[in-house]
Amino acid sequence: MSISRRGVLGLIGGGPIIAAGAGAGGFALTRTPEKALAPWSAAGGYSDPRKRALSYAILAPNPHNRQPWLVDLSEKDTVVLYRDKERDLPHTDPDARQLTIGLGCFLELMEIAAGETAHAVDLDLFPQGEDGPVAVARFRDGGQRDALFQQVMSRRTCKEPFDPRPLPVSAVQELSAFSHVITDPARVKELRALTWDAWKTEVYTHRTMKESVDLMRFGKSEINANPDGIDLGGPFLEALMLFGVLSREAQLDENSSGFKEGVRIYHEMLMATPAYAVLTTLGNSRADQIAAGRRWLRLNLTTTALGLALHPVSQALQEFPEMAPHFKKAQRMLAKPGHTVQMLGRLGYGPQVARLPRWPLETRTRNG
Repeated sequence: MSISRRGVLGLIGGGPIIAAGAGAGGFALTRTPEKALAPWSAAGGYSDPRKRALSYAILAPNPHNRQPWLVDLSEKDTVVLYRDKERDLPHTDPDARQLTIGLGCFLELMEIAAGETAHAVDLDLFPQGEDGPVAVARFRDGGQRDALFQQVMSRRTCKEPFDPRPLPVSAVQELSAFSHVITDPARVKELRALTWDAWKTEVYTHRTMKESVDLMRFGKSEINANPDGIDLGGPFLEALMLFGVLSREAQLDENSSGFKEGVRIYHEMLMATPAYAVLTTLGNSRADQIAAGRRWLRLNLTTTALGLALHPVSQALQEFPEMAPHFKKAQRMLAKPGHTVQMLGRLGYGPQVARLPRWPLETRTRNG
């Protein structure tokens, strides 16, 4: 489950309002997890073209912000990419399909960034089968700059209610190069209902909800120590943690007033959706999933360029047993016969949101 900062306020909505007192200003100024956000500032600061490209690639969107990439740099001009299986999501992504899509986002962003130093990247996907490397990427001269690179540092995943105004026809046409865009009010209404039912299924299934709660990072210290997963930080939330209002235990208590309020707020967010982006593939092989991730990354950067927001709501595409009815409905509604829905996202005008924490590049590389 993905939780917005606004949603978290709902999850603790039954708790007291805290007056922090005279020291509140100083407390607030110290709560930004600078260490966890440092990779954003470090992007591009490497002389090795591979590391330079990788320093941008680690900023790619990925499920639960698990950052499942691990790269080997032992061979000259080569990046060997592996999926770090210690970062798997066994309950919500048992077949690692979504994580593989995240690795496709990583590869596309790496290639876009390589073009800034006039390097092209030749990819060999799964050269040893699914149990080996995800890709062997060989850097060579001859790359071209990609206009979407200008959006890399501004790209976000916006988990907030969207403005009801419709998308311009020109924007729909541009985004249709990467996905099927749904704006018809009747179909949008159907998808709002589907995404809501699927979200509830994930939240009210204990093991899938617990997978998210276990990945929550509470406050600056936890976020800096483990800059992945679902970050819950900032002065207000940390004050609530100090007073015992916000805790892991409360997040798993579906009978609490705070949890119920959180469900209400998430419903409000999902209903505030004027359009959807649907990304399908003809097959569902690992290569198809990588290709889907590459398209999703370009879709995300293009929405940024257009001043739009994008938020994946792919719970209905998850492959655990309790989700099966919604999974079947999503495939029936959104895919042609024989095709697979890989991603479903909300589209619209949303507020600017903060950057997400990242592990430093050095922690995700070896032999380099």
